[in-house]
Amino acid sequence: MPPDSTGHDWWHVYRVWKNALKIAKYEKSADKYIVQLGALLHDIADYKFNGGDELAGGRIAAECLKRASASEETISRVCHIVDNVSYRGARVKNEMKSIEGKIVQDADRLDALGAIGIARAFAYGGMKGKLIYEPKIRPVYHKSFNEYKSSQGTTINHFYEKLFLLHGRMNTKIGKELAEERDEYMRGYLKQFLKEWKVSP
Repeated sequence: MPPDSTGHDWWHVYRVWKNALKIAKYEKSADKYIVQLGALLHDIADYKFNGGDELAGGRIAAECLKRASASEETISRVCHIVDNVSYRGARVKNEMKSIEGKIVQDADRLDALGAIGIARAFAYGGMKGKLIYEPKIRPVYHKSFNEYKSSQGTTINHFYEKLFLLHGRMNTKIGKELAEERDEYMRGYLKQFLKEWKVSP
């Protein structure tokens, strides 16, 4: 993966991989081979950097796995993870079916929370030309993936539209436990941000 300043670089993949392995230790039925492949390939072609094509990731992941002589079953299971790992909007149903996919999704969501999550949110927002905050622009709880993808909200709104919702949407018990501290830290940060924003002269 090329150098990236939006928080979607190799180190993001590395952290997701490590967190996925950590969660998999508690989910005994999970196939750790599929978990690792899913984690390592989950952002191989993120829709955000591929013209909004939400199937680009699975397509390119399949090509990589075919070149590595992976079985059709492995390709199918990993591509299901890659195609369904992304958050798609506050009111959009999670389509992840497998326990391996749910583990990778939890690991990916953990990296969107806490101190790293805050840094990644502002890095990506800056790249997309988003305002940091505009009080007149209210958060939107998107009803479809297309609505979410085309959102023009501020980075602070992203906390309400996605980040603060993740703790309650973790798939695994350990995922929820790991997310709790990060969620609390992030809420404290936003409280301080808004306190500083409203400072009187």
